[in-house]
Amino acid sequence: METKVIDSRLANDGEMVRRRRECLACAERFTTYESAELVMPRIVKRDGSRVPFDEEKLRSGFRKALERRPVDTEKVENAIINIKRNLRATGDREISSEILGGLVMDELRELDDVAYVRFASVYRSFDDVQAFREEIDRLEKQLSNADRRQQISLLPDDQPKQKRQRPRD
Repeated sequence: METKVIDSRLANDGEMVRRRRECLACAERFTTYESAELVMPRIVKRDGSRVPFDEEKLRSGFRKALERRPVDTEKVENAIINIKRNLRATGDREISSEILGGLVMDELRELDDVAYVRFASVYRSFDDVQAFREEIDRLEKQLSNADRRQQISLLPDDQPKQKRQRPRD
């Protein structure tokens, strides 16, 4: 029941504290790992219902948006960590699904334009092709030239393609 701490160190990239302890009764030594239990806020959906934050549902949404896109898994995991950090940083017990969706869209915009538009089309319930075009135009205005070079373009170039000439018999 009574112990003393002999040594404390950060472990697991600073997310845990590793402590060497000694029992005062029998002098046995042992190690404990401690981490803060960080409670994620509940998500308030559009219909007013409240659901617990579900990291797997978030990851699934990223997977669907990024399907067949050349994005490194580590970047996706970092995006999920950023979203969770931002949610906890609010200090709120409840967060609207609109705020969560906005955070997801911000991260996807950084990762991949096509994935961003895919997610936005479902999240914002695009009704027609014009809504897609407007979102793509808004996205392209926001991208710097360096960002454009790093990603695959959203639309084919508007330049006319040269016609192939068929060989004559």
